Amino acid sequence: MKRAILNLILVLSVIVHIGTVAAFSQKAPHLYKQVNTFSMSGDGGWDYLTYDPAANRVFVAHATTILVVDAGSGKQLGEIPATGAHGVALAPEQGRGFSTNGRAGTVTVFDFKSLKVTDQIKVGANPDAILYDPHSKRVIVMHGGSKDVMVIDPQSLKVIATIPLGGKLEFAATDDAHLYVNVEDTAEIAAIDTKNWKPAQRWKLEGCEEPSGLAIDRAAHRLFTVCGNKKMLVVDDRSGKIVATLPTGDGTDGAAFDPGLKLAFASNGEGTLTVVRAAKKGGGYEVAENVETRRGARTIALDPKSHKIFLATAEFGPPAEGQKRPSIKPGTFTMLVFAPAK
Repeated sequence: MKRAILNLILVLSVIVHIGTVAAFSQKAPHLYKQVNTFSMSGDGGWDYLTYDPAANRVFVAHATTILVVDAGSGKQLGEIPATGAHGVALAPEQGRGFSTNGRAGTVTVFDFKSLKVTDQIKVGANPDAILYDPHSKRVIVMHGGSKDVMVIDPQSLKVIATIPLGGKLEFAATDDAHLYVNVEDTAEIAAIDTKNWKPAQRWKLEGCEEPSGLAIDRAAHRLFTVCGNKKMLVVDDRSGKIVATLPTGDGTDGAAFDPGLKLAFASNGEGTLTVVRAAKKGGGYEVAENVETRRGARTIALDPKSHKIFLATAEFGPPAEGQKRPSIKPGTFTMLVFAPAK
């Protein structure tokens, strides 16, 4: 009898073990998959990507040029010269685009359709991120050198306001009444009233080092700021309260939010894309997936209609003599396209 019981226990243990192994071996389905790889011209470093919903194009700031790429086919549609390219803002109502030249301290104005340069606007030191606010109908430039925000009227091409913020400014986001901007060296978010262009609030990002990318969920009043120490902070845009702190990959730089799918993203230079969603229980947030991308793919653009995600990267070699950063292999600049797996 004892032997029979022992044999039964052994059989049941094997069944439980097999079931446990099977359960763990069945991985959850991926949320995103790579659907395209587009080769792009030029060598050197890159910065922000900007998606153009009106014409289904992606603008890529790449060293001494802005590349304009068809988001569907990957065909290169044109180039806009730049002197230290950082970012692009599109004002389709005025038929104009704007790009920042970090080394020249200027903003290039180009025709929205022909891509021809029409003007240069002198701004502050080291203009970096730039965006068009559809609510105030203004172009907004963030400066890393002069540590201020400049506001441009896209019709007259005049700087109509300068707001000192006393820190190195990174990316920004807007709602119908405010501009929110990451202050990298003080680890803060500064809020500016876009009705009078005056500072409104300033919130410390506890636990966040060197915030860079910033995205917004306007409906839920949430800001998603990504940090240099492998974190994403979710911040209430009314109180400045940190409502969640989530892990990301190393080398995080860009952030995006998809209002249709209600997902936030952090693009990580290590070669991953962190996907964040509202938690199923408790009302917080959780990491849904870390999608494998490619090393160097640290900046991001998103098409809210197709839900596609665009990343830029290249292949790397050993650092050049006297340099610490890895060298970029000529002829390897690439755009990666990801889409929902379902």
